[in-house]
Amino acid sequence: MGKLIDSSVLVATERRRLDLDAVIAPYREEEFAISAITAAELLHGMHRAERVQRRVERERFVEGILERFPVLPFDLRVARLHAALWADLAARGVGVGERDLLIGATALAYGYEVVTRDQRSFPRIPGLALVRW
Repeated sequence: MGKLIDSSVLVATERRRLDLDAVIAPYREEEFAISAITAAELLHGMHRAERVQRRVERERFVEGILERFPVLPFDLRVARLHAALWADLAARGVGVGERDLLIGATALAYGYEVVTRDQRSFPRIPGLALVRW
């Protein structure tokens, strides 16, 4: 099963709170990717940097991530699954962060686990397998 890396893991890596290469090492046989939503989150953070130097550093980091990992698209197949999950959760009164639900739907549609540090939203998505780093 592939692993879809959430932005919480990548932000921790950028802040030097997590050694991404070290945590990936035991999973060498598995595929890793990020979602298009995660790519957007990283790019958003890059554009929001207040200082030029910080933006340059973030851009280097983000572009390195985008080169290293494939980006799984939010396509019609993912949209259909997302809509069903969203409706089910809403009917049950379960709240999940908007972008987290998009990422979770992407992982489910592609048969990936989500690698995250987030303990809030992802566990609420039915059927979603999680790895916490």
